[in-house]
Amino acid sequence: MRLMLVTAGGLGLLRPAPGTWGSLPPTLVAAVLGYMGNDNWLLIIMIAMLLGGIAVSTLLATWYADHFGKHDPSQVVCDEVAGMALCVLLLPWPAFPEQNPWSSVGLAMAAFLMFRLFDILKPPPIYQSQSLPGGWGVLVDDLLAGVAAAAVCWAGILLLR
Repeated sequence: MRLMLVTAGGLGLLRPAPGTWGSLPPTLVAAVLGYMGNDNWLLIIMIAMLLGGIAVSTLLATWYADHFGKHDPSQVVCDEVAGMALCVLLLPWPAFPEQNPWSSVGLAMAAFLMFRLFDILKPPPIYQSQSLPGGWGVLVDDLLAGVAAAAVCWAGILLLR
């Protein structure tokens, strides 16, 4: 059960790029529910993913470090789920209410790409946050990547409006 939680249902065990696989659940939920215009459920599910990812990342940190033999193993993607969910929560749904529902799909895709970019490149202070103790060092860099990705997406939204 713990393995399924830290790997987001096994997505972290997929290769290549397990972090990319782990970022997909919030992206897909945002794209589908955004397209359907079901913004309330989108927010509820993102809050659940964010809180679940935070809890699993921090509470199971000792277990997954021992299990995989590393402080921040690539298989552990519950932190990516939390970071991407935070990114989605910080964005407006629908982003362009006057346009067709595909604009929400586009926003979800842009958020995913920006999140992965910040998660991979880890510009300051994202990189430095990895030195936090325990699961916080695993988690906080992804939360900061989510905030940075949302900021870039907001800039794009404001330019396109």
